[in-house]
Formats: sequence, structure tokens, C-alpha cells
Amino acid sequence: ARPLRRSPVYPLLKAKGAAFGSRLGWERANWFAGAGGRTVTDYGFGRQNWHGAVAAEVRATRERVAVFDQTSFGKLLVQGRDAARALYRLCGARVDGAPGLSFDAGMFNPRGGYESDLTVLRLDRDRFLLVTGSAQAERDRDWITRNLPEGAHVCVTDVTSAWAVLSVMGPQSRALLSRITPEDLSGEAFPFATHRQIDLGYGTGIANRMTYVGELGWELIVPTEFAAGIYEALFDSGADLGVTDAGYYALESMRLEKGFRAWSRELTPDITPVEAGLMFAVAADKPDFISREAILAAASGTPRRRIVQLTLDDGGPMLWGGEAVLREGLPVGELRSAAYGHTLGRSVGLALVADGAGVSRDFLATGRWEVDLAGTRHAATLHLTAAYDPKAERVRL
Repeated sequence: ARPLRRSPVYPLLKAKGAAFGSRLGWERANWFAGAGGRTVTDYGFGRQNWHGAVAAEVRATRERVAVFDQTSFGKLLVQGRDAARALYRLCGARVDGAPGLSFDAGMFNPRGGYESDLTVLRLDRDRFLLVTGSAQAERDRDWITRNLPEGAHVCVTDVTSAWAVLSVMGPQSRALLSRITPEDLSGEAFPFATHRQIDLGYGTGIANRMTYVGELGWELIVPTEFAAGIYEALFDSGADLGVTDAGYYALESMRLEKGFRAWSRELTPDITPVEAGLMFAVAADKPDFISREAILAAASGTPRRRIVQLTLDDGGPMLWGGEAVLREGLPVGELRSAAYGHTLGRSVGLALVADGAGVSRDFLATGRWEVDLAGTRHAATLHLTAAYDPKAERVRL
């Protein structure tokens, strides 16, 4: 049935040589071959034919500015006089902050495992926009509605098709956006983890200052009828800034360099925020949210499993995920996600490692780490902080 679900900018991306993949019926640009370029993916276990194109997209994002079409994001509008109270109970984060704030929020089951990991935008006192993964909208809507308090005055509406998402990322993103909006985008006026409705060229939309690639940037959540015009305005205004398109393969490489976890891979119903290393995103002092007791219990001792970041010491091999991880020659886990880290110059992955005695900081900081790739063991380095920009200085420029 392809192409089935298409973003408003799909024909523009296709004309620029986008190689599309599919996610829940959505056509999504994985990488760009350039206008007239060959967009067929030649599959293999080594460096595939898109490797160089993705390297250029990563470099453009890290050094200049790139636009990612992420329209396939699921979007749920949660509103009603009890919406804030319901989301406060459903989410581990303290999502009852002032309108205009954005939150990275996990939703957990009674065991303390992740039922979802999403972004919550508080639009108004009783109105919230939840932005979630492409394949999660129906699952998240079901989880929310099944766990609403009886009689709660809350309405949950899937508004995915009403909104496109254009993510503008990179050190020049502020300069580029400033050319199509009169809004003050300075760090003081528009800090990280905030959003607001702004003019964008001849359209309007919600600018959300968040990032999944580890660079300064904004997610532009815009009505579908404005998306193509805003996309064109970005490229018409940013030629001298080196603005370029980038796809999901580049995004995957950069999120792994930053150690950002992803739902269904690192974050699952069986993984707690303690094991994921994301307790900083949980307001454990909240008096009432689903799984509070289970999470506090998990945090009271040394976890037997942890999600950790690994990079190969050799810059040549390609990792894809699923490879065994060894410590002192013994298997202790597997890579849940992996890709080539073009900024780091070597493959990078996130692994779930386990030890019956507990995965302590000393356990992680010591020992000889390796990754078994098709029977060959490669020396690896385990990172206790992100391998790229560990202090997150670039996202707060």
C-alpha cells in the first residue's frame, strides 16, 4: 500500500532525493541522495551505500543547521478540568508546571516499567499536547483512558493528522528561525524546555525548544496546511547558513552519540527508570503517581540491570543492535540499539547489561569491555556520561 500516509512536505522531500522508509504507514525520509540521486538502499552488514550521505547530514546538523520532517510523531490532545490532575498521576515527571513549559515524561506501569516515553506540552490550564512516537499514539491513548480516575472530566483526542512537525536543529537554528519569525529566540527569552505559539513566515505554529539530536534546536509543530510554506521559507531564507535536509538514519546516529534512550528498545514495560539511568526525569517526591512505590523500591538498592552507552575502540566495524556485550570475556548483555557515530568516528550503541550481584558504578567503570560482532570480539569503551557533549552545553546555547 505504499506510499500510504504522507506528510505535507513529502513531494518536496521526494524531489530532493529522499530515500523513504515506512513506520505505521507513514513515509519517512531515512536519508537523502540529492536531486536525481539513486535512492535504493543496498542492504549489507558493512558500510551501506547511504553511509556517506548520512555522514554529511550529521555533519550539517552538528556544524550548521538541518531540517527533519518528523510529522509522523503521534499527537494527543488531552483537555478538560481534570486533565492536569490526571496527567500528574499518569506521568513520573511533574507535568503540572505553568503553561508554556515542556516536559520529558515517562508513563509507568505498577511494576515501574515504561508504558511510554513522551513529551508533554502544557498549552493552557486545562489543555495539554502530548507528542509521542509514530507507532505509539493509539497505545498511549488507550493506556491514558484506561487509567483515568472514575468520573474524571478528561477528553483524549488523537490529533496526529492535524499537525506536521518540522524539527530545525543545529548551532545555526536560532539564526535561521529568526529570519522567518519576529519572536525573540534568545536563550533568556526562550529557554530550553519551553514552547510558545509563534509566527513562522506566512503561517503560525508551536515552537517547542527540545532536541533529540543533542544540538540547539526547535520542534515546529504546525498545522498541516502551513507545513509546506514554512518548510519552503526555511530553505529560501537559509541558503547562506548551509541549511540542509536530514533523515532518520542521521537522527538515530546522533541520538545514540548522546545516549538518548528510545521507547521499545531501551525503554520497555520491563525496564524501570532506575535501570534506564533516567531517575533525574522522575519526580520521586510526588505523592501520587502510578508506580511510585515500585520505582522507589527499585531506587533503594543497586540495580541488577542497567542501560549503558558503549563505543567501539576501532572506528571501522559497523554495529546494528543485538550484538552480545562481554565484560572480562563473559557475556553480560546485548546492544539494544546501535549505529555508526559519525561525530565520534566509531560505532556507538546502548546496551542492557546485567549482573546478579548488582550493576554498580564500580562494575561499570572497571573491567575489559567487548562487543561480539559476528563472532569477532571488538574492544569497547563504556561511558558513564554521554560520549558526545556530556555536559549538554550545546543544547543550551
